[in-house]
Amino acid sequence: MKEVEVWLQTVAPGWRTPINRHSCEEVFVVLKGSGTLYLAPNSHLEYPGQPQEFPIFPNSTFHAPVDEAHQVWNTNEDEDLQLLVMISRPPFKVFIYDNWFTPHIAANLMFPIFWDKHCFQAPTKDEL
Repeated sequence: MKEVEVWLQTVAPGWRTPINRHSCEEVFVVLKGSGTLYLAPNSHLEYPGQPQEFPIFPNSTFHAPVDEAHQVWNTNEDEDLQLLVMISRPPFKVFIYDNWFTPHIAANLMFPIFWDKHCFQAPTKDEL
């Protein structure tokens, strides 16, 4: 990866990221917690389709290839899932899916990226 962006992502117990795909590679390292990675290896079809499931746990590493739909789910009810995330070629556009059988042409473009819109608050006039 020539250009890399690194972030720390925390997923609360029982929560999950949206089903998404993007035009960059993504590598995750699980720092804390456990959960499930859903990866749709047939994303080249008209829609992502039934994903494969992979258990994730501390020190596990996984890779989401370019344009393959994926989702991370914290299945642990008692502990945050904390991930170190590395992406190639920032900035990138993310496409969000309602479900695994949403056609690619119906996916919603999310740019810029605000994963949790409920937590994002626009700055007040005084903060500008």
